[in-house]
This record gives sequence, structure tokens and C-alpha cells, in this order.
Amino acid sequence: MTRMTRELVVLGTASAVPTRHRNHNGYLLLWDGQGFLFDPGEGTQRQMTMAGMSAHDVTWICVTHFHGDHCLGVPGVVQRIARDKVAHAVQAAYPASGEEFWERLRHATAFADTSVIIPRPASGEVVRWPAGPVTLTARPLSHPVESYGYRLDEPDGRRMLPEELARRGVHGPMIGELQRQGSVTLADGTAVRLEECSVPRPGQSAAFVMDTRLCDGVFALAEGVDLLVIESTFLSDEAALAQEYGHLTAAQAGQVARDCGVRRLVLTHFSERYSFADEPRFVEEAAKAFDSEIVAARDLIRVPVPRRSTLSDTEIAKPGNAASTC
Repeated sequence: MTRMTRELVVLGTASAVPTRHRNHNGYLLLWDGQGFLFDPGEGTQRQMTMAGMSAHDVTWICVTHFHGDHCLGVPGVVQRIARDKVAHAVQAAYPASGEEFWERLRHATAFADTSVIIPRPASGEVVRWPAGPVTLTARPLSHPVESYGYRLDEPDGRRMLPEELARRGVHGPMIGELQRQGSVTLADGTAVRLEECSVPRPGQSAAFVMDTRLCDGVFALAEGVDLLVIESTFLSDEAALAQEYGHLTAAQAGQVARDCGVRRLVLTHFSERYSFADEPRFVEEAAKAFDSEIVAARDLIRVPVPRRSTLSDTEIAKPGNAASTC
């Protein structure tokens, strides 16, 4: 049965060097039965186990670029998919220019291989794939090696109004017909149109932006999303270093979220030079521009995609605990 879950499972939050408390990158976005595994770094297989996730939860592997902290977990994940006999197709998106690296990672060691992994190399300015209930879009970013960010978009729909359905005498199987056909005819010959019993419901969206300087791709990916997962490798006092190495600061992440009308902002990919004691500084810098919800990601937390109806459902929960806010 498809699990109607929309949440981010954070598997790792470090940048180039893992620390005692932060594993290399890894982010599993669960979306109505689909599982988008972004940038599986070293140790991702174990982190998935710690988070209660399995290889069967993965339907897409999305690699932004081929620096080690974003892809060295691919061999373990691939081999786990094979070992656990995952039967469904697992699509693999990655920059086409890194095909050689993908092949090395995909076949890194001797193991009983699997045929379910389907490569989807990305090239060009905008690449789109159908991905179950959403469209997955890739756009290039600005980093020393070719890098792509990703975005998920659910199609717009309509929300039914129970009081209007009842008032017009539409009930039971007629509701389904109304949704499918756009109108339904009652026993007395009265035609009821979908627009009379529903209101527009914008589709939900999420974006994943890793190693990059500010560029057009960042803003295109983040525009209007409900959930933005974005690197904030440095604080502003290292802005020159961030620019040199192709990274963002927390302040820049906040500016992107503000300018793009993001609903929930997740900061991650923290340099090893910072400790947990520095976390409030990342949030404070981002908050100077962005006045909505900000989450400083930690390994193994879960961050729900905000509900459509309200911005107040701050249900960020650590594994095994009740919901808590960061």
C-alpha cells in the first residue's frame, strides 16, 4: 500500500569532512510512495538503517555532482538494492558529464548485480522527468565541477467543498465522476460543474540545492517551493571563501528563501569548522532576510513538507520522539 507521507529524512549534514556528530550528506525525501535519495555520501547505507529506512524505500537516486561527500555512498546503496532484491525500478539522475564517475561508483566492487537501476543522465539547462506523483526537474548550478540542483512539483488540483456537494445533491460515486469528468448530471437533469463544488489547490513542491554560488539556477529551483533544502556551508564572515569554492553562506540561503517565497527552509551541509554551538548563528544569519520557519538540519531528524492549509504545523521530530521545533 502506498504510504501518503511527505517528509524529509535527514541522513547526513556535513560538508567535505564528516565529524563526530555529522555524517556525510544524505537526504531521503519521501513523497506518497516515492523515495528520492539525494546525494548519498559515505555512510548513507548505515544512516538509512539508523533512520528506519530500507533500500525498498528508494525509487530515485539523485546526485548533484561528483565530489566525494555527495556520492561516495552510491556503491553501498546500489549493492544494498541488489542484496535486498528490490524489484521496482530505481531511476538514477546525475550530471551527464560525470558518466565516468557514475560508472565507477555503480560498479565499484564485485557483487551480485541488479538490473533495476536505470540511469538518467542530465545535460542542458532544464531537464524534466516524470516521477510518480510529481515532475522532477534538474537545473545547472555554479560550482567548480558541473552540478545540478533538483526540484519536485506536484500538479495543481482542486479541493472539494463538502457543503457545496451536499447543497447540490452530489454524493457517493457521483463525486468521483465529477472529479474525473468535470461535470455530473443529476437524476432530475441538473448539470453540476466541478468549479461549483471545489476550489483550486496548488500542487506542493520541494527543492534540493547543494554546492553552488548564487546563480539563476538557484532561484529557479527555489521559486515558491514549500520546502527548500539548501547548503549553507559557511557563515558570512567566510563569504569570500564561500565564493571562491562555490558555496553559499547562511545569509545567502535566507535571501534566496525570502526572494523566492519559500515556506520552510532547511539549512545543511555545514563546514567541519563549525560545531553544534554555532547552529544558532546559522539560523540567525538566515533569519535576517527570511522571517518564516528555518530548520538547522541535524542527522536523523525528520522535516515534514508543510501542509497546504497552514504554516504553523512545525512538526520537526527526532527519531522516536514527539514533534519538536528547531
